[in-house]
Amino acid sequence: MRFRKAMARKKRKEREAAGEIKELNITAMMDMMTILLVFLLKSFASSSAAVTASEDVRPPISTTRATPKDTVAITITPKNILVGDKEAVRLVNGQVPPEQLQGRLVVGLDAQLKKEVEKLKFIAERNPAAPFSKEVSIIGDKKIPYDMLLTILYTAGQNELENYRFVVLMKEGAE
Repeated sequence: MRFRKAMARKKRKEREAAGEIKELNITAMMDMMTILLVFLLKSFASSSAAVTASEDVRPPISTTRATPKDTVAITITPKNILVGDKEAVRLVNGQVPPEQLQGRLVVGLDAQLKKEVEKLKFIAERNPAAPFSKEVSIIGDKKIPYDMLLTILYTAGQNELENYRFVVLMKEGAE
């Protein structure tokens, strides 16, 4: 009788243990990791610079083959000036309001750029692989007044952003 109970207990424990995974199939896991790695590499390679698409902004068309870099981005729309995705200045009738100007310096844009430059310098101090490049990308409509563009570039220059890049659309068939 004890033998039967012991055998029944042993079979029950084997049935319960059958649901547990005792070993992993390393081949399937390596396949999964390879697929994830390829996906992440493709995603990283295609996102070198984030440009926010907007109906208000129609950049000029060019035949350039230069690839965009990940820099401080200033976007100029008919309604506002953005640093990254944050609004720095709201425009009035497509112009910088007089209370936002101190000579050629745009006050709201200056404050946002100071924060961005401080953040980039903080990162550069702690990570030698990401130096502060002093570059700014200007994303704007092809109809931006030249005087406004000069004012924005002056403000950027006052915040140690000395190298300018203008984002343009690549002309069809220019490859």
